[in-house]
Amino acid sequence: MSNPTATKTAITPRREEDFPEWYQQVVRAAELAEPSDVRGCMVIRPWGYGIWENMQRDLDAMFRATGHRNAYFPLFIPLSYFAKEAEHVEGFAKECAVVTHSRLEVGADGKMKPASPLNEPLVVRPTSETIIGASYAKWVQSYRDLPILINQWANVVRWEMRPRLFLRTTEFLWQEGHTVHETEAEAREEAQRMLDVYETFVRDHCAIPVFAGEKSESERFPGAVETLSIEAMAQDRKAIQAGTSHFLGQNFARASGIQFQTRDGKQEFGWTTSWGMTTRMVGTVVMTHGDDDGVILPPRIAPTQIVILPIAPKEESRAQVLEACDKLAAQLRANKYVDLAIDVEIDKRDLGGGAKNWEWIKKGVPLRVELGPRDLENNSVTVSRRDQSVKTKESMSTQEFVARAPELLMSIQQSLYERAKKFRDDNTRKIESKKEFYDFFTPKNSAKPEIHGGFALAHWNGSREVEEQIKNDLKVTIRVIPRGDAEAGKCIFTGEPSARRVVWAKSY
Repeated sequence: MSNPTATKTAITPRREEDFPEWYQQVVRAAELAEPSDVRGCMVIRPWGYGIWENMQRDLDAMFRATGHRNAYFPLFIPLSYFAKEAEHVEGFAKECAVVTHSRLEVGADGKMKPASPLNEPLVVRPTSETIIGASYAKWVQSYRDLPILINQWANVVRWEMRPRLFLRTTEFLWQEGHTVHETEAEAREEAQRMLDVYETFVRDHCAIPVFAGEKSESERFPGAVETLSIEAMAQDRKAIQAGTSHFLGQNFARASGIQFQTRDGKQEFGWTTSWGMTTRMVGTVVMTHGDDDGVILPPRIAPTQIVILPIAPKEESRAQVLEACDKLAAQLRANKYVDLAIDVEIDKRDLGGGAKNWEWIKKGVPLRVELGPRDLENNSVTVSRRDQSVKTKESMSTQEFVARAPELLMSIQQSLYERAKKFRDDNTRKIESKKEFYDFFTPKNSAKPEIHGGFALAHWNGSREVEEQIKNDLKVTIRVIPRGDAEAGKCIFTGEPSARRVVWAKSY
């Protein structure tokens, strides 16, 4: 039940009242996306797509810096390609959309219907290992052709029964890297390198801390030998898988016939990897940084970093105020933040100042700048940071603001990361017993569960049966098995030896 004396907020319900509904309302209020007329699909609106474009730009630069190049492969994949890799097709079978006919014709009842059955059904791309493998099999003849380091930016379709904007939709956007290597060691190194790229991107660009490590066998990508993942914590303390990197061994190379002549003249199958990050990251940013007034965007991925709000209540001062806004925008754009020109927008719409201000608050623009006749007289501006209370404003000289703009953006970026890291750390607990574990993940109100749980660091004996039991009892899964120094102990469920603690959580 809401508190009638609580401060009024732009988003209702608040996070603690109904987190799933709060998330949907933030996405709508910030004009990030909306449901489409096609069930399970979404329309990504310009502000939301602008965030994705900035993510693309930054990630693509990181891919190129590690030697990868972009290409594009078909949307449609012959069904027979999937049949070559049994574990892979079994893992995706229930999510596949299949094209069985071409051409439409008008029936006797006047309605359109499919006309020509295809010789072979085509699967709408759920992931591209098989179709890309067919090309790689043609391109690779010798060890001299390796490594192949290719990424593609594309859309994929995985039939979704319970859609949620950005987090789970039938069609979504992503990048998928696919590489072939001469040796197992090189392929394993590639898989780890790309996970490190994701971790760096999510930390430094999206201001989100993550746990990184290996997935358990039951959580692996279908057909992979090893799946690596980064896991973020949403503000309802659930985990969000933010990026994955897979060492595929020679499984897909065998299925696709990717063979090469080795240095000593023998024939060997290539060692392959795949790795991807999706538009789910936009939702991850909302769930990590949003508040009860909307989303809060890290400056490095914000479509607009500074919005200038002209304050001109009287028509006679409007031209002078707008001229000053144009001049200020030009000065700001001449500045750089992380080696890119600062992105500035002037909101010149004929709309009340309060309404405009709240729109930009809900959209999460990092800095809002008000400029009116009084500011012109004082050669000053009024600045608001989105990472602070919406009522907090600071007046400073125009010259000072222009000089300090990059520093302010950097400060916002850092404060968002530190806030998210504190939240994650405060809600991550080492757990030493089965009872403590069950208590941690059991809500007090089972009818309408409150926000509870978090990340549990607990010993596990490696048993799949234990995993399944916990999943059935609590809907809790192993998110990652961290790498690095291991702390041996005893499994809290069986008392058997455990090599290390693993990260458990409820998840999206």
